[in-house]
Amino acid sequence: MAALMTICLSACSQSNKQKENKEMGKTIVVFFSHAGDNYAVGNIKVGNTKIVADYITELTGADQFEIVTHKYDGMAYNPLINLAKEEAKNGELPEYEGDVDLSQYDTVFIGGPVWWGTYPQVMFTFFKKHANDLKGKTVIPFTTHEGSGLANCMEDVKAAFAGANVTKGFSIYGHEVRTEKGKVEKWLKGLGF
Repeated sequence: MAALMTICLSACSQSNKQKENKEMGKTIVVFFSHAGDNYAVGNIKVGNTKIVADYITELTGADQFEIVTHKYDGMAYNPLINLAKEEAKNGELPEYEGDVDLSQYDTVFIGGPVWWGTYPQVMFTFFKKHANDLKGKTVIPFTTHEGSGLANCMEDVKAAFAGANVTKGFSIYGHEVRTEKGKVEKWLKGLGF
């Protein structure tokens, strides 16, 4: 009897999650993440933002598109932040691999680390390419950081995607992502997932 009750409760919970996801429509997580030498966590095989993106996918059933560039591969932290500073100052738009058709999605999570007060410049390459693709869609920014919070990411996403419904963003310390999945879960529940 107890096992049957557990199965019923599990099925009801899954049904409610599917219903909530239908309210948000088809969802995707678009993100850039930097593995390798990172501030506060050292040399990591999986970037902090990817871990958060994976939590979002696990908890919502969203698809994923990772913005990948090899421009920063193997760079130590200090040379990387110096390069990122120059890219931001010069408005550079580094290339990335592949692409995604956003027309099939209603909700788009956009995430990345905070480098010099906003997302890395490679994300702005993506923003420019898809500037007209998110009109009328819900866009949810998130960041990983070591003290910057959301920095200017909210404003930059709003500017990049005029006509999108940009909701309140979420930020989490990079050194917390491996142990604080509950913070991501709480945020997502607050959004209706």
